[in-house]
Amino acid sequence: MSIREASGYATASDDDIDVTMFAGKGGVGKTTCAAATALRYASLGHETLVLSTDPTPSLSHIFELNGRQKPEKVDQGLYLAEIGLEEARQMWDEKFGREVYSVFSSFVSVSYPEFVDFISSILPGLRDEFMVDYIKELVRGGRYDRIVWDTAPLGQTLGLLQTPAMLSRHLKPAPRIYSRLKLGAETRRSVLDIVKGWEKLSREDMDFLRNVVRFALVTIPEALAVEQLDGIVGELGSLGFRIDRLVINNVIKEPSSGFLMTRAEQQRRYIEILREKYRHLPVTELPMFPREIKGMDRLRDISKGLFNGE
Repeated sequence: MSIREASGYATASDDDIDVTMFAGKGGVGKTTCAAATALRYASLGHETLVLSTDPTPSLSHIFELNGRQKPEKVDQGLYLAEIGLEEARQMWDEKFGREVYSVFSSFVSVSYPEFVDFISSILPGLRDEFMVDYIKELVRGGRYDRIVWDTAPLGQTLGLLQTPAMLSRHLKPAPRIYSRLKLGAETRRSVLDIVKGWEKLSREDMDFLRNVVRFALVTIPEALAVEQLDGIVGELGSLGFRIDRLVINNVIKEPSSGFLMTRAEQQRRYIEILREKYRHLPVTELPMFPREIKGMDRLRDISKGLFNGE
């Protein structure tokens, strides 16, 4: 039995559904790479969904779309969805938000809308956590062959996924007190039962990220970006996530001036560092393009660069 089958995510075979999440710091070209990758999958005949959870999403801008439908059809076999805070709140509410609220309202007097606003403000990774769960359910549903997410669940999101385990450890010293505390007419479940349910959901989401999702890292050949990439790789590795490839974006391939020649020389040093440090990964150098990447034709150019020879 495969890992996917054991986790409950396979349909007919391990190759049925491919989930790729693009990771990297802001401004390195994750969204562009995600859009071009999704376009490539769709051109090969795969039903593909590309998702964004960026607070200031740009997928629609890149594809030159103005529609409001979610998901919106971009091209044959290609669909796009940008998930905002309101959608994330709905996911929270539908999944287990009210039960988690019951836990906190046992100790603090606060209304549910105030609680959701509070959680959203102190835990900005909330959107991404519920996107993980949302994508997990999409995989189980089998609607799409390929799913591409242009925002990686890093930092605050990963901390959020581990919050229920922390709460569970906190409650263990006084199990008799908390286990007897019943919560309202809606659930009539104890604090411990609710936290255990939340912990189970987060554990399933982490297992999904480890066993089903592949991460594509995007960076640029500059000092700060190279340093930041080390932190991302370390974080993903410590959690057992699979890194599938590294994309070095905005590489100057044909310098046509003294300025560009100097920049190209600087870039080459960092590219050598990246190739040596991550020699266990497939590395793709994506050239710097002279124009803004916007529209299907230019995205196809990016796609050719990403999948050259494949």
